[in-house]
Amino acid sequence: METQNYELVVLGGGPAGITGAQTAAIFGRSVALVEREPHIGGAGINTGTIPSKTLRESALLMSGWRSRQLLGVEVAVREDARLTEFLHHQQHVVAEERARVEKRLEDLSVRRLCGQARFGDPHTILVTLPDGREERLHAEKILVATGSSPAHPPEFPFEHERVHDSNEILEIGAMPHVLVVVGAGVIGSEYACMFAALGVEVHVVDGRGSLLSFLDEDISAALYAAMQDAGIRFHWNEKVESCEARDDGVHVVLSSGARLIASDVLVAAGRTSNTGDLDLAKAGIPIGERGLLVVDSHYRTQVPHVYAAGDVIGAPALAGTSMEQARFAICHAFEEYDKQSSPLLPTGIYTIPEVSTVAETEKSLRQKGIEYVVGRASYKHNARGKIIGDQRGFLKLLFRRSDLRLLGVHALGEQATELVHVGLIAMLGDADATLFDRACFNYPTLGDLYKQATYDAVITLRREKLAMAKT
Repeated sequence: METQNYELVVLGGGPAGITGAQTAAIFGRSVALVEREPHIGGAGINTGTIPSKTLRESALLMSGWRSRQLLGVEVAVREDARLTEFLHHQQHVVAEERARVEKRLEDLSVRRLCGQARFGDPHTILVTLPDGREERLHAEKILVATGSSPAHPPEFPFEHERVHDSNEILEIGAMPHVLVVVGAGVIGSEYACMFAALGVEVHVVDGRGSLLSFLDEDISAALYAAMQDAGIRFHWNEKVESCEARDDGVHVVLSSGARLIASDVLVAAGRTSNTGDLDLAKAGIPIGERGLLVVDSHYRTQVPHVYAAGDVIGAPALAGTSMEQARFAICHAFEEYDKQSSPLLPTGIYTIPEVSTVAETEKSLRQKGIEYVVGRASYKHNARGKIIGDQRGFLKLLFRRSDLRLLGVHALGEQATELVHVGLIAMLGDADATLFDRACFNYPTLGDLYKQATYDAVITLRREKLAMAKT
């Protein structure tokens, strides 16, 4: 069998794999990218990030959710509506994004192979093609970016058409009447919000006792209240004991003995890394829990020329962070330039309302013993916030008390995932409160919330100093 030689072989064609391949190709390296699915893009383009977020926007538009918020107009989704009616825009966006990525890889002379890859030895990748033939690739460097798949707990009959994982839910066909979402993590919360906006009765079951506890406490509480107001019913500290599809619906029995009867069930109970078929032992790479790969600060595995990025190494497992991990890994692998790993990776959650956060929370600052001051600004006291009718949204900034250095940014509301980037860039520049005092924001914009929140923090400090002076 003839061996093809490449400076980089990438396993996986999702956000991390595509970015890694493009980065190496821009540096003039010879690159082959192996993806087992017929379409490039992985979960980022095909089954997760892009489709679900696009469908969310379509749901908000076609359900009249934004109109209800702004004008108080009640718009009901037709009783016979099918989810396929909401899929047109999503399918268009996915097709165009996939075509854009494919053209970019072609322009950069990245060779693409469709097939199942596995290690033959630390530098050899064997690819089984769809017709059964096998190709042998020799790689100077290797990037493992095979992503993850939804976990399938054994108590759920996934073979039934009304029991879904997060990849299948977009092919649901008929609109559910009652949806039980198992798992109140990011994916479960996003889909719960989307279906609730469409008028579906939604129940969320989770074995924990709070919503997205990694978030700042104020953000988590505000999102929880918004989801409850949207009609979502939470069943905390509950596990699913059994799930059975019957003629009258899907019966879900909880650990408390409670029974829920739903038209559909979405299981969002974590994901498992796609490493089981890679034969990593032949490369000398150990596999951790849920198939995760352990990497160092440069995203190298225990085999120094083999890197890994994205879902395959675990949290945060977001498209944006996965792309940055791969970009940094390739820069390190080929020593093209001294790129530093980004110290700040933002989190964007596309619930209704949106949530986005970066860096420290109040809890983390307390744990580190860092004294801080909080600055808050509400959408309802911001001209742009009033225009768009967002009464719940707010921006929360955390400053170090001693010098007002910005340490954390947390936003909830319309465009929160965009708004957070202003604070992200400020922190990358080690900015303090004077930056926002000097900045001139367009009016009316949500960006002006940074100035309002900064003034709130400064006023809080001033009041505290005056109070101390009087005592």
